[in-house]
Amino acid sequence: MLPVIALVGRPNVGKSTLFNRLTKTRDALVADYPGLTRDRKYGDGKTGEVPYIVVDTGGISGMEEGIDYEMAEQSFAAIDEADIILFLVDAKAGMTASDQMIAEYLRKENKKTYLVVNKTDGLDADIVTADFHALSLGVQPMPIAASQNRGVTKLMELVLEPYLEAFADYQEEQNNHKGIKIAVIGRPNVGKSTLVNRMLGEERVVVYDEAGTTRDSIYIPFEREGEDYTLIDTAGVRRRKNIEEAVEKFSIIKALQAIQDCNVAILVVDAHVGLVEQDLHMLGFVLNSGRALVVAINKWDGMELYDKERVKTELDRRLPYLDWADKHFISAKHGTNVGHLYKSIHTAYDSSTAKWSTNYLTGVLQGAIETHHPPLVRGRRIKLRMAHQGGSNPPVVVIHGNQTKEVPGSYKRYLENTFRKVLGIRGTPIQFEFKTTVNPFADKKEKLHSGRYTKQKVDYSLEAKPKKGEGKQSKSISKKR
Repeated sequence: MLPVIALVGRPNVGKSTLFNRLTKTRDALVADYPGLTRDRKYGDGKTGEVPYIVVDTGGISGMEEGIDYEMAEQSFAAIDEADIILFLVDAKAGMTASDQMIAEYLRKENKKTYLVVNKTDGLDADIVTADFHALSLGVQPMPIAASQNRGVTKLMELVLEPYLEAFADYQEEQNNHKGIKIAVIGRPNVGKSTLVNRMLGEERVVVYDEAGTTRDSIYIPFEREGEDYTLIDTAGVRRRKNIEEAVEKFSIIKALQAIQDCNVAILVVDAHVGLVEQDLHMLGFVLNSGRALVVAINKWDGMELYDKERVKTELDRRLPYLDWADKHFISAKHGTNVGHLYKSIHTAYDSSTAKWSTNYLTGVLQGAIETHHPPLVRGRRIKLRMAHQGGSNPPVVVIHGNQTKEVPGSYKRYLENTFRKVLGIRGTPIQFEFKTTVNPFADKKEKLHSGRYTKQKVDYSLEAKPKKGEGKQSKSISKKR
């Protein structure tokens, strides 16, 4: 499974800044204000070839009361479920009593811990890290500046080095699962296990009318109409304040790892409850992971016509950005419309793994530009010249041009809609990368050598004056006349 990395430390040491840097997002709020993060936040990152799950936590000071106590409990829970701990301290503030308290707790937990000294920009790294040896964690303090991205890559390469061999074995294990890997995800008791059994055509996993029946992610290979599949039944993810049993804390990580492992995720929503905040959290993790998606609204049978229309209206209102994902209204218990899921699964999988030539993608780009030109920026037109594929699952389109950093969000959405329509992409997110073309001769202006410059000046001066003897000859001729 993917390694889980928890970021812990006292408030305002830069945990959320490092989280955003590792996940390459802005999901975590960042401000010069302690206590801004109050709950565990999950994200996925990748350094080199090794992906991982990173957990941002609230700060621990050791003197928590009220809501601060709940925040500290979330941090301790993150330590329990993590494989690796990045213990962040503040280089500018120096070592504090809170740092010593956290270090003592980590020593008792016996987890793989790295001491990260943040905010070292403008400081002598050797001097500021010297004080933190007193924390006695048995590791060398690692100086970084998360806001400047200084030392972060070196840190993560060191952290993930022991996992290189394990990741190779993990990839081989994943390749052994045949066919399309389908993860069934959602909140507890929405009918995930019932749907899995219906898709398999047998009672393979335990189904019970109690939230949290499924504890682990279960991989089930099967065959249907000559096609191979691997179905992943995951544990339900509920709001963290409702999580009491320790085993369920690890179920969340298993579910998130299953999303990383799958090719297509089926998000199961309870039609009677509707779309809730936790569904949106799971949806966000799927989109950030770049996985193909199918939405299944379960328990559709027996609902009144008015309630059905209300649910459809609510989905359209709250998920306007998911118009590319197929939505199915099903009943896992009775099997209504469950068979239709497979067509959407194949469409999403084919779109996410499709390949296109550079000429074709460039042609699509030029067609989009002719229909709607990019805007002017400071009097200059943005020019987009070429497009090529940069990856798959999800599809990545790399566009080259000038002033690409100035392309507005509205024009990016226009390009995404155009590429989706022309390429027939459905069921998967599509990512765009804009790269500014650099003139290789911009800094290589031709400069004349001093000798060459002098020679040219001399040549010009000779052309301007008459040659020797010409002036005297002209005078003698005039006298003869």
